[in-house]
Amino acid sequence: MVSDRAPTIAEVLRSLVFYVVFYGGSVFVVLACVFTLFLTSRETFRRTVDSWSLFHRWCLRHLLGITIRVEGAMPPGPVFVAMKHESFFEAIDLPQVLDYPGVFTKAELMRIPGWGLAGDRYGLITVEREQGAKTLRHMMQAAKLISGQGRPLAIFPEGSRVPCGTRPELKSGFAGIYKLLSLPVVPIAVNSGLLYHRLWKRAGVITYRIFPAVPPGLPRPEAEALVHVAINAYND
Repeated sequence: MVSDRAPTIAEVLRSLVFYVVFYGGSVFVVLACVFTLFLTSRETFRRTVDSWSLFHRWCLRHLLGITIRVEGAMPPGPVFVAMKHESFFEAIDLPQVLDYPGVFTKAELMRIPGWGLAGDRYGLITVEREQGAKTLRHMMQAAKLISGQGRPLAIFPEGSRVPCGTRPELKSGFAGIYKLLSLPVVPIAVNSGLLYHRLWKRAGVITYRIFPAVPPGLPRPEAEALVHVAINAYND
């Protein structure tokens, strides 16, 4: 249940400090990413992006009083991760939970000048809402190249961020990708919306729950049902 109580003075002050420190510091990280994008190796660029995610965690812990807990463990080898999406938290935090993930991302983000180029180099995979055969082939080629490197693939199967406590149906594209990848799907629930998806953020614990993998090759209704129930574990 989401509380609609008014924020405390401490929550307002902590949130203001967080916005100044994190977003102010992010300017320098972005500049570093631009430098490493063009002038250094892919590995150096990756570490620079990951440092932004690590900096975000530091701000959560020390400025907002938010700690992160992970229940369960990721299986070895390439997998297809399906994660709940309640706030910007998990989008920024993904490199801390998954080892160098390739992430399916809506095309609008990849069209942002500079951002799209950086995302492509890191391993973001463009998802077009209206996919033709050529676009789909290109997307799957990129995904299989990343998984072939032993990296996990990740998607937010309900689409954009959804309010805490809601359980929208999975987008139709998830089933198609699941079928074509033939990888085990690891569902992950996260309850970030309770604390992070608000103007005045609240202290507490954000928990990831990693579920056993759903094997490849299941009928679409069965695979979707298993994933949908798991990622909504905190919304029962």
